[in-house]
Formats: sequence, structure tokens, C-alpha cells
Amino acid sequence: MAHSIPDDTIRRIKNAANIVDIVSEHVVLKKAGRNHLGLCPFHVEKTPSFTVNAEKQIFYCFGCHTGGNIFSFVMQKEGVSFPDAVRAIAGRYGIDVPARHLTAAQKEQLSDNERLCRINEEAMRYYQRMLLDARHGQKAMNYLLGRGMTREVIEGYQLGFAPARWDGLLRHCQDKKISAEWLVKAGLVIPRKEGNGHYDRFRDRVLFPIANLSQQVIGFGGRVMGDDLPKYLNSPETPVYNKRRCLYGIHKANRPARAAGRVYVVEGYFDVLAMHLHGLDNTVATLGTALTPDHVQLLKGMVGQAGQVYLVFDSDQAGIKAAQRSVTVFEQGFLDARILVLKSGHDPDTFLREFGPDDFLKSADKALGMIPFIIDAAITTHGLTLQGKVKVVSEVQDALVAVQDSVARTLYIKELSERLQIDESAILDKMRHVSGQHQRQAPSAAGPAVVFAPADGRRLEQQIVAMMLCYPLMIPEIVGRNLTECFEDLNLKEIAKMIVERGAGEQESAADIVSLVDDPAYRNLVAQLAVSDCHWDRQGCERILAQFEMRNQRRGREDLQRQIEEAEKNNDIDLLSRLLKTKQRQAGKGLINL
Repeated sequence: MAHSIPDDTIRRIKNAANIVDIVSEHVVLKKAGRNHLGLCPFHVEKTPSFTVNAEKQIFYCFGCHTGGNIFSFVMQKEGVSFPDAVRAIAGRYGIDVPARHLTAAQKEQLSDNERLCRINEEAMRYYQRMLLDARHGQKAMNYLLGRGMTREVIEGYQLGFAPARWDGLLRHCQDKKISAEWLVKAGLVIPRKEGNGHYDRFRDRVLFPIANLSQQVIGFGGRVMGDDLPKYLNSPETPVYNKRRCLYGIHKANRPARAAGRVYVVEGYFDVLAMHLHGLDNTVATLGTALTPDHVQLLKGMVGQAGQVYLVFDSDQAGIKAAQRSVTVFEQGFLDARILVLKSGHDPDTFLREFGPDDFLKSADKALGMIPFIIDAAITTHGLTLQGKVKVVSEVQDALVAVQDSVARTLYIKELSERLQIDESAILDKMRHVSGQHQRQAPSAAGPAVVFAPADGRRLEQQIVAMMLCYPLMIPEIVGRNLTECFEDLNLKEIAKMIVERGAGEQESAADIVSLVDDPAYRNLVAQLAVSDCHWDRQGCERILAQFEMRNQRRGREDLQRQIEEAEKNNDIDLLSRLLKTKQRQAGKGLINL
């Protein structure tokens, strides 16, 4: 293989891993016959079309036509290379991928993303050691304990401390043979504006490592312990860290959120830790940005279509603004979100300390959905005077236009009409005007993804490949009748050859074939054919093979006739004579009608 990981190591990982377990960390799956179904993590959908087959270790989405095996799933979901995906899965199952298997040249070929994550992990270990070092980290440790953190939480979330030195991490990493160039790429050091050299980005701050679902450290957040500004400093954008696609604490919250069917979204690092302290492990935080469609996809992967997201805010005004900003992304992501505004003056930490987790859960159970919350808050703010009603409609109109479900939108308009005592038609007219403005201002949507759709003549060839994947008992018959040599589609012909060579009697052969197909469209096609819930039997298989042979014979006759006509046109007597003799022989065998 082109990568640096031995084949026997990859086989060990595939034998130990289960694609259902890996996918379930991102998608809520439900058993449906021989397959598992869920909402696709690669595109927005309301009805599940994402299919996982545990027997064949294959996934395929019938909505966006993306498919593959356990490694390609992690590669696409995490945006990592094949070696990165192999190592990430190996880590979940306690399988070592030893560095001694890599030559010096191969080490140089490690992907940038993998190297950046390794550098971040080295930095995290340095920061942890500084926090535990009484000479350097006692002030930071006292600060964390004073904020109510326990040593268990500090260790569990791998908190650290960056000393008040300009080059503490820089010197440490240089001793580990990590170049300043790579530290800059990781966002850990900054080039000096004047002269040569670099200096540490994080200094005299408590450090919060930010991890992805694969437990890889992708960035850091740092907080000062006094009143200096900025209070919080995050890693810059890097190839592995993008705050619009990351949530703090997701690696800890994923499984608890899946079990509870709900996830809490808070505003900061300490809020996540405070929730964890009180047993509310199903909590994540945004990283200094408003909620994005990528965030919604991550949250949906944690709780599924029927799950609920609770946005937890410190004050009414923040809750109103956040709900107004977020309603569109949640509606377009088909995910139920509710707004939980804590009592005035409280954040999750202070609320939980004073009232406890039971009162928090009771408040969450009373939390309103986004649209009811926005309507209720607007009426509370502006009142029901004539002018107030006008302001209320203006404030909620954008949120109502964003609602995707026409039934839900009708019910919300009816509720608003009754509460304001305004005719529904007036509100609808206002919404039509707003909707028209949005359509004129919105950029043109991108066209649909290109989907591999072979011509109708390839249909039987696809069915034969599917037969080889799903009913391998027919492979000797297919090989014996030399049928794949007649394939018009050269890619399908090559895939059929791979299936024969790999020994398709093994359960994991379909997953193996996916790894070998270079063309993404055909790779997705193999996954589609493998997961298709077809019921194969010998009689049905024989019928398909007979149809394929008849089609080949008909195609041969048509080709021969075209050659005869071309020879006549060119007055090529010798060629015409040979072609007519061939036609005569075929007629004698009953293969052609004169």
C-alpha cells in the first residue's frame, strides 16, 4: 500500500473495530433489518437515509450518495488522511501503531494534520506539567480550586498552565526537535515583528485543551487569572482547528448526550466544567463564535433527529439575541432547540452552586422553543400597545420566515395573531414581503452534488458486481463463464477483478474493495451496491446472468452489422467477405438471425 502502515496492522484494526460503534459516535443509529439507519453527517436531511451495514463494515447515504468503509468514514468526518484515520481508530481499540514501522522518509510523509495534533499533544503535556509544578503552577492551581474545580475535573479535562515566560513552550519543543515553523503552523508561537525569533502565544494563563471527537488535541483556550485583557485567548485558525466547526467538551459530552437525548450548549470553558461537576456531562460550549450550520450538524450527530438542544444563557437580552441569530441554522438543520435563560445575575456555575442540578433540570424542562421564546420575549419587551405590537411583529418576522415546517409556521402565526389580536393575513402579508427581500438578497444556491449515474446499459454490470459482493457463491459461475471480460465499463471491470482476487467470501471483503477504488464516484457506488438490502438467491442470480449474456450477444450482432455496413460503404471486398462468413457461422450456431 502507498501509506506507511503495514497491512497486517490495518487488518488487526479492521478485525477489532466495528463501523457501527465508530459511526455511532457521530450519528444516532437505529436498527432497521440487517442495517442501521440515521441522519447523514455529510449533508442536511430531515428523513434518515444514511445506512450502515455491520456485516460488511460499509456505510452509504442514499441522499448524498457518499459511501465507504470505517477508515473513509473517519477520513471524511474528521477531515484527516488515511494514516490519521487508522491511528485514530486504533487508539479507540487499544491497538498500537508503533513508530518503529516508519522509516525516516516515511516519517517525513506524515500528514500535516497528524503532525499538528502530535505537536498540540506535546504542548498539552508541557502545560499540564507546569500546572502541577509547585514552583510554576501553584498560583494557577489555587485559582482553579478557588473557582470550584476539583482535581478530578482538572485532570479529566487535562487543564494546564502557561508560565509567564516568553519562550517556555518554545524551548521545550525545540528540545523535542520540533521546529519553530511547525509551532507557528500549530498557532502555539508567534514570529517576532522585529528581528528574528519567536515567542509563546500563551503566557501566564490557565490553558484549556480543545479536542475533537477522536480525542485529538486540536487547539487551546487560555484565560488570565486577573483583570488583564483579553480575558480569553484562543488558538488561531489552523488546518486542524476551526472554531466554526468545533465545540469545547464534545469528546466528553458525546456519549452522555446520546444517552440523554439532549445536549446543553453554554458560553464558556468554566461553564462546561461547572456543569460536569454537577453531573451534567452532556454539555458543550461554542468557542467565541455564534452557532453555525457545522455546529448544528455536530449537535444533531450527538442527539439525533428526535433529540433536543438547550441553549443556556446568562441573561434575557443575551438569550433573545442568541435565539434570533440561531433560529435559521437550527431550522435549516431540522433540529429542535430550546432557550434556557437562567435567573438574573447567574451563569451555570453560580446557579448550580446556589440551587443545585435538580432546579437546573426543572428549569430546562420548562424552557421554551426558539420561536415561542422570541415571541414571548418580544411581547415582554415592547408590550401590547399599538406601537408595541408593530415592534413585536417586526422583531419576530425573520424568525417566522426561517421556519421550514409549513404546519409549524402556520401554528406560530396563529399564536402570534391571537396574542397580539391582529388578523393572521396582516402578519402573512408582512412575512411575504420579508421573504421576498431575503430571496432577492440571498446568493444563488450551489447546484446539487454530481452523482454517479451510469448509463442504462451498465445496469446489469452493476447488478453482477452487487451479486459478487452480496452473494459470493456465484463468483465461480461468473468467472467460469468469463462474464466480467465483457463489461463495457472498465472501472466496474476492474472492481470485479478486485473482488475475485480478494476472495469475496470474507465478510470484510466489501470494505477492502472500497479501500482499493481510487475514483470517489465508483467508491461510493461499491458502498451503495454492498449495503443495498437485496435478497439474493441462485435462481435470481442465474436470471441476471442470462440477461447479461443475451445483451452481449445482441451487442455483438449489432457491432458485426455495423462493420459489414462500413465495409460495403468502403467497397472493401476482402473484409466484407470475412465478416459475412462470421455472420454465417453465428447463424449456424443460432446466435444470429439472417
